[in-house]
Amino acid sequence: MEIIDDTFDVTIGQNLRRLRAEKGFTLDQLSEVSTVSRAMISRIERGEASPSALLLSKLCAALGTSLSAFFSDADKPVDPLLRRVDQPVWRDPETGYTRRVISPQATGSAVDIVQIRFPAGARIAYPPKHGASELRQHLWVLYGVLDVISDDETSYELHKGDCLFMPVAEPHIFSNPGMTDVIYAVVIEHAYRK
Repeated sequence: MEIIDDTFDVTIGQNLRRLRAEKGFTLDQLSEVSTVSRAMISRIERGEASPSALLLSKLCAALGTSLSAFFSDADKPVDPLLRRVDQPVWRDPETGYTRRVISPQATGSAVDIVQIRFPAGARIAYPPKHGASELRQHLWVLYGVLDVISDDETSYELHKGDCLFMPVAEPHIFSNPGMTDVIYAVVIEHAYRK
């Protein structure tokens, strides 16, 4: 059973505020660029709202960063070992999918690894992510069947063991046509990570 961290919304909010400040965006500017309402951004930053994967995706695109940045804790010391019990798990309030951060954060690695548990019948359509052109991802299905439609409308049906490479910046649709959860790993490569 997954243990969802109830303090994660606060961490996401703090990280959103930090990333917004680093870009020099006001709430109004981020709202305009991301198409997420100013009120919602403010609620997320205060830890009063649990953003959906789609909202986070829009905010990431506007800030030119990845979802992994929202799930990293900048205040934690660098540790090359991240034990399962310490791996942050976040649940999307709209689809019920869970995202577990597998790789240790703040190590300077050009790779992030996350595990997704995607419920039966779930579907998420991610818009283009401008400013994320340096991010690429590998989707590796560990259990179940995952359907992915890419930017050029190519459809992929991924089964256990299949791996699909795709740019993060392109729009894509994920869906689970099955009767059971799909479990897959996402390996995100940051081409120009500092």
